[in-house]
Amino acid sequence: MEAILEKAENYIFELFKDELPKTCLYHNFQHTQRVVESVQKLIKKSDIKDEDSEVVEIAAWFHDAGYIHGSKNHEKESAKLAAKFLSENDVSDKKIERVENCILATEFSKKPQNTLEEIIKDADSSHLAKDYFSEVSALLHQEQSLQGISNRSAKEWRAENVKLFSEKHRYYTRYAVENWEPEKNKNLLKLLKKQKKNKKKQKKEVVKAKLKAKYKNESPERSIQTLFRVTLRNHIKLSDIADTKANILLSVNAIIISLALANLIPKLDAVSNRHLMIPSLVLVLFSVASIILSIMSTQPKVTGGEFTTEQVKNRKVNLLFFGNFYKMPYDRYQWAIDEIINDKSYVYKMLTKDLYLLGLVLKKKYTLLKITYIVFTVGIVLSVVAFIVAFAGIDLVEQVGNPEILEKITE
Repeated sequence: MEAILEKAENYIFELFKDELPKTCLYHNFQHTQRVVESVQKLIKKSDIKDEDSEVVEIAAWFHDAGYIHGSKNHEKESAKLAAKFLSENDVSDKKIERVENCILATEFSKKPQNTLEEIIKDADSSHLAKDYFSEVSALLHQEQSLQGISNRSAKEWRAENVKLFSEKHRYYTRYAVENWEPEKNKNLLKLLKKQKKNKKKQKKEVVKAKLKAKYKNESPERSIQTLFRVTLRNHIKLSDIADTKANILLSVNAIIISLALANLIPKLDAVSNRHLMIPSLVLVLFSVASIILSIMSTQPKVTGGEFTTEQVKNRKVNLLFFGNFYKMPYDRYQWAIDEIINDKSYVYKMLTKDLYLLGLVLKKKYTLLKITYIVFTVGIVLSVVAFIVAFAGIDLVEQVGNPEILEKITE
């Protein structure tokens, strides 16, 4: 008995290793081992003979062998493979027929006709009562999807499992009914809880989507507020960039003037350095002009800081700009805000005006900044040219004053 069972195990192992499709994530050697273990457990709890035990164990090893040819009619293919194997190992035709009947009994829709068929039938579905049911169920779902057997969604697969547990499946042996049925019911309860939780989640998502759509249709203000917020942020960022560029120019020109005053201008009193007068003046004057323009581009312009009651009532003042209220007491400002806060059109007008005025400020900043860069560039270029000309001129004078050159000129 042990010899044929060991041969059957080795045969199935090699068969699955070499010929089983990679898409068989569930119906593989591991599943077969689990079914055999379940068969052995049911055999111990029953009163069947050793010869019958051998029959049902061999059937357990071969019950999914037909998957090497695909899932369609795999029970019949499994029975054929078992019959061929047993015939080659000198097993009697009667025993082969009993093995075949046990394998064919694993077909889901078929009802077992005897104890052996009940044992293998229950063993084949023992995973329904195991704590690893979720994992193997996911593997079976993925296997059917890869093989094109079923394209159910996770929700549909869960519903199908609930139907399987509650309506389609049952255990036949006494041990399975007493020990596996309660565990199967626990797994069914888990499925029902997940199903219920999923329904609640979907219901919340539907309600949320409806509310979102309703809010979107009834309140376009959110997009308007986003428009003002993004535009205002961009204006402020552009203003910061302009101020940063102006500060860079201020720093660079301040360094140039400092160096000129400390190292260059004090030496211009010497007769030998008089030729550097004009280049130095060009450098300093253009640097001063760049500093003045940079200061102008960053210089804030603040208005009177007051408003009147008539201006608020007539909607003639922009309370979003600090220059229009910084001199007013808090209670007056609070009153003015309360006056206009319920008038949405006026609020949007103030925001629009604020953006417009910020745009004008940016226009002025970038115009002055452009002029500053031009002045700075021209000043640097002219200074360099002036220094070159000055040094070239002094070299020429020195050469003309050379006696040898004067002698050549006289000749």
